[in-house]
Amino acid sequence: MITKSLKLNINLLFELLRWNKPTGRLILLIPAGWSLYLTPDSNPSSQFLLKIIIGGLLVSGFGCVANDIWDKRIDQKVLRTKNRPLASNKIGIKTAYLILILLIICSFFLTLSLPENGRLLSILLALLALPFILIYPSAKRWFKYPQLILSLCWGFAVLIPWAASEGNIKSFVLLFCWLATIFWTFGFDTVYALADKKYDVDIGVNSSAVNLASNTKISIQICYFLTSFFIAICAIINQLNFIFWPIWLITAFFMQKDVLKIFPESKQTIKKIGNHFKNQSIYGGLILLGFIISS
Repeated sequence: MITKSLKLNINLLFELLRWNKPTGRLILLIPAGWSLYLTPDSNPSSQFLLKIIIGGLLVSGFGCVANDIWDKRIDQKVLRTKNRPLASNKIGIKTAYLILILLIICSFFLTLSLPENGRLLSILLALLALPFILIYPSAKRWFKYPQLILSLCWGFAVLIPWAASEGNIKSFVLLFCWLATIFWTFGFDTVYALADKKYDVDIGVNSSAVNLASNTKISIQICYFLTSFFIAICAIINQLNFIFWPIWLITAFFMQKDVLKIFPESKQTIKKIGNHFKNQSIYGGLILLGFIISS
């Protein structure tokens, strides 16, 4: 009986942190990998990589908890989210706040364990990222394009690993990697927002999918084009060898092709959105592989 209860509680915790959905975690960790394998020392130790992975899981976890705390009442009105642990009252709000605080504390102590030459800068960046992560879920109530706030949150996944590794963030390669991450995130999260567009309109909250209206498709295509463009600049600056370019070309082509599958919107759109999101993690992972084998 105790074992069964413990298993249920662990499952609920994983659902709350979205650790039962690896695609969302991968799509955050991938830009961190881009950053690490574009640094002058592009061979991070296994210990350092493990810390970045754990950090990504912790941060994405408390970001999801903060999101569900903000959106509990909204989630109850949306088909896709009404069965989330907080929305369905399977986890209490006080428990959620406790988990949130514990995850933030664990993230902070993990930052303290980063290499000494980049530790202070990493801590400062982490402290700067924290308010963006915590206020992002509220952005749909006061900002027309909340996906832009999420993109800025994702951008810290590029800045912090670089800072921890190099002790600075003064690099054109880092700038273009950051820009690629910003536009990529805005693009795929706008696609993701299409799934809830009807509910967002009815409830009266914002998303880029709602406010871009008829310009949604071209906006996503531009975002993916700029992502590929900035990734290419990173590769040129770092003088990656020829192996990278076929990978880059394939990912750039399929990013654009996948947008065409979403439009025009239909009854099958939600299923296509799920596939699109998973595919983006594959394309991002391929770019990361290209960085690793070409540097």
